[in-house]
Amino acid sequence: MRLPIHRWFRYSAGFASEWAQSIIKGAEIRQNGLVLDPFAGSGTTLLASDTTRVRSIGIEAHHFVRRVCQAKLYWGTSSDSFLQRANDLIEKARNEKAIQTKYPDLITRCYSPEALQQLDALKITWANTADETPASELIWLAITAILRPTASAGTAQWQYILPNKVKKIIADPFDAFLGQVRLMRTDMVAMKEESDFTLAQIVLGDARRCESVPSDSVDVVITSPPYANNYDYADATRFEMSFWGQVQSWSDLHDAVRKNLIVSSSQHASIDKVDLEEVLARETLRPIRKVLADVCQNLATERLLHGGKKHYHTMIASYFADMGEAWRELRRVCKDTAKIHFVIGDSAPYGVYVPVHEWFGQLALASGFKEYSFSKLRDRNIKWKNRKHRVPLQEGILIVT
Repeated sequence: MRLPIHRWFRYSAGFASEWAQSIIKGAEIRQNGLVLDPFAGSGTTLLASDTTRVRSIGIEAHHFVRRVCQAKLYWGTSSDSFLQRANDLIEKARNEKAIQTKYPDLITRCYSPEALQQLDALKITWANTADETPASELIWLAITAILRPTASAGTAQWQYILPNKVKKIIADPFDAFLGQVRLMRTDMVAMKEESDFTLAQIVLGDARRCESVPSDSVDVVITSPPYANNYDYADATRFEMSFWGQVQSWSDLHDAVRKNLIVSSSQHASIDKVDLEEVLARETLRPIRKVLADVCQNLATERLLHGGKKHYHTMIASYFADMGEAWRELRRVCKDTAKIHFVIGDSAPYGVYVPVHEWFGQLALASGFKEYSFSKLRDRNIKWKNRKHRVPLQEGILIVT
């Protein structure tokens, strides 16, 4: 979050760009080689590929996050024309004196009337001239990036907005916008000292069906898939999507985003009414079916002892079924010499341990890869005082060849 371009939008799920760059450089990819990130998020791998002048393609199923990533990849746009467009916009926005948009309750609770009037003026002025050009999308991202700094509401870990947690420091929207534009322009100039234009492509798609990626074309995969820890990735940008009118409430998120994602939250499994036996019978789960079924049965029993009775049993089954499909697609698109790097963490819903790296490795071997290894980076779930179990968890890198 301190690096140029990367810092334009704070997205919860990510990993170090420097590490991704070191992997790409170490791979010694030949001309016209290809780096793939099937869970691209806001573009860490793609930007790392740009700094090393290697072609890359990212796949992202969350349409809002994909748009953020695409806007970042417009770093090669003329910084002067971007600045001029931003200055024209702020001048017009200052003449807007009334809120024109009816916002969801989440938004009105998070801003003073004065702040919301300024943000609405920026939004309306942008919409009146929006033309889907790179400069236009960069302005959209600049407005999006200031929504949290200008809100009076606090933000919890993993980006959940807390309207009842009032911040002491709140930025003025117009000042914040101009500051964000200046920062973006500075980063665009700095990035062009390393590269002239992006070699990256971001696709709205599904890692289980990498339709935009040719077979046997990928040299290196660098990614971090969703963790099976009940984090609702669809909810990560509900605040921003609410401001832009893409959702009106939490219940809108499933059809708008969640149904297209890998199942990794109990909300997803519950809303989809997942049938456990049907999922466990899928061919992709054959290598781990018995051990997975045992864990899911333990979760089905354990959930009845807890007030929430969360659908962890069907969530875990669906998660590995989805990822089994993703592993098969990775084998199709990867060259025989390709190397895959997954940043992953294990899981223990209701205290029932799920060895994610081991089961991923088995799914990878069953898909046709030759071998896998896991390197632990850090312990997880050790600093939260309110954690519900004491099962040791870890995060690390799964390497598959």
